[in-house]
Amino acid sequence: MAIVRVGFLELWVRDLERSLEFYQGLLGLRLERREGHVAYLRGYEELEWSLKLTQAPFPAVRALGFKVDSEGLEQGLAWARQEGLPHRLESDWGRPEILRLQDPFGYPLAFYFRAEKLPRVLQNYHEYRGPGLLRLDHLNVFSPEVAKATRYYQEALGFRLSEYTEDEEGRLWASWLHRKGNVHDIAFTNGEGPRLHHFAYWLPDAMAILRAADILAGAMRTDQIERGPGRHGISNAMFLYLRDPDGHRVELYTSDYLTVDPDHPPLRWSLSDPRRQTLWGHRTPRSWFLEGSPFLDLEGRPIPTRASGLEGIPEHVI
Repeated sequence: MAIVRVGFLELWVRDLERSLEFYQGLLGLRLERREGHVAYLRGYEELEWSLKLTQAPFPAVRALGFKVDSEGLEQGLAWARQEGLPHRLESDWGRPEILRLQDPFGYPLAFYFRAEKLPRVLQNYHEYRGPGLLRLDHLNVFSPEVAKATRYYQEALGFRLSEYTEDEEGRLWASWLHRKGNVHDIAFTNGEGPRLHHFAYWLPDAMAILRAADILAGAMRTDQIERGPGRHGISNAMFLYLRDPDGHRVELYTSDYLTVDPDHPPLRWSLSDPRRQTLWGHRTPRSWFLEGSPFLDLEGRPIPTRASGLEGIPEHVI
């Protein structure tokens, strides 16, 4: 399938005003449209909306969106029919045709090509708010079968492996897969799933990460900082993990590296190497390994989860 990059995320939230106060007010995403209980936001580099918030009875994730090329929707339909996947075509604001489907692992995917282009604001620096979020960078999902999902996304959807973690028995615990030529557009993390672990927005530099922490501190909201600031071993990126008012996890992310070479070799990390998660920074909290957001099927029902077959992470690894 001709996937170009990660494109958008749809979240269900319990209180749209509280969510907008967080994403627009504190993080500075641009609110581009508001229709009753629905809001569309984007970063300063983006020409399309990348985050849709819908007020709903409970928090959940409706769709993981990916941009495809001009033939991608036709290819996606053929794939869905061949695999017998639940699917349908829909439209949304600024996107006249979206293919929604549930993949073989239960993830609610959405593919689109055409999108209404919004005004360019990248150099409207006087309009920047918050730490200056530029663009949606990647998605990370919990999976009870990382090896199978990784192989399937490589073979069926054309993702390329950039980094991975395995234990001493050669069992795959996590994988980072990309289409756009940096470390990842999607990652699979061992755990109860399918669930969303986090989504990440790219920031311009490391100082923006620190500025985000200062903003949360100034607003007396440090309880929403779950992890960081720090630097990952995997991806080499600077990070800060936050929890929104509904507990959805968002990462502020910068300074990874290019993987555009077709023969770029995947980097292996040992599960016993503590530098893989944190090259430097504070110890990772247990919530980061255990908590995630539920997914919805095409009818808006929570997708059942399954426990991982790879249990028993040693305490020293966490």
